[in-house]
Amino acid sequence: MKKILVTGALGQIGSELVEALRERYGADSVVASDIKMLPASDVDGPFEFVDCTKLHQVREAVNRHQIDTIFHLAALLSAVGEEKPQVAWDVNMGGIYKVLEVARQSGCAVFFPSSIAAFGPTTPAVATPQDTIQRPTTIYGVTKVSGELLCDYYWQRFGVDTRGVRFPGLISHVAKPGGGTTDYAVEIFYEAIRNRRYRCGLGPDTRLDMMYMPDALRAVVEVMEAEPERLTHRNSFNVTAMNFTPEELAAEIRRHIPEFAMEYEINPELQKIADSWPDSIDDREARSQWGWAPEYDLESMTRDMLERLEDKLSHQ
Repeated sequence: MKKILVTGALGQIGSELVEALRERYGADSVVASDIKMLPASDVDGPFEFVDCTKLHQVREAVNRHQIDTIFHLAALLSAVGEEKPQVAWDVNMGGIYKVLEVARQSGCAVFFPSSIAAFGPTTPAVATPQDTIQRPTTIYGVTKVSGELLCDYYWQRFGVDTRGVRFPGLISHVAKPGGGTTDYAVEIFYEAIRNRRYRCGLGPDTRLDMMYMPDALRAVVEVMEAEPERLTHRNSFNVTAMNFTPEELAAEIRRHIPEFAMEYEINPELQKIADSWPDSIDDREARSQWGWAPEYDLESMTRDMLERLEDKLSHQ
């Protein structure tokens, strides 16, 4: 990777991935892009306005900066997608198609993040394997499965170096939630610090896999840096780090904030989405093919989140 373009750079993953990539490859080697514009005072490296549904805008950014690798993060997430399914299709599918076409024409590698949302209620719910039934019931999940297949097609048909992972729920102390079903696992920390209580929209026993953002960023970099001859799969590697329910997360927070109180006001739409996803996934293929191994578990993630957010909120 000599010159990188990150789409959706101001989103949940992008806002931290750009910084991580600039630290690794150099600030001038990473071009951030989004459909939002940054104030000039906030721009600390190359930035482009790029609407990924416009092929010419993607092509112009790639040509202008001589890009050889695209990290395509621009997308509408699960909860927002259900509110705007037509927009989600246009953005999620239109975006990855345009990016792949430019990559084919310009010889770029492409990272595409998939999700546990690519699975559905007929998928084996426990230790979901790498290759299994994928019949999602959300537009977000449909676009992720379609994106996985499209990336495989561009690799097999055109030789585009496409790679990706299926993320579980992501937890970050930097970016605020962006409309995902697992947003509670971020919001709960803010409310625990500010108000010592949180009202959760998912049921107490809703079990899902999760990952702390530092591990997610490492997964992105490591799969893109992996030796290609080691990869039996190219895209949509299952990756995970921890597994818990809202009640188990609340109990872990109480070890640090004993007075924290958890309430439940179940959102039927969110609960329906969460119930359609696996309880746990099997990431042995990622571990064996490119050495994936998380560094954070529930205990260490909770401790780090609380420490960092307490410091962050004390300065606001």
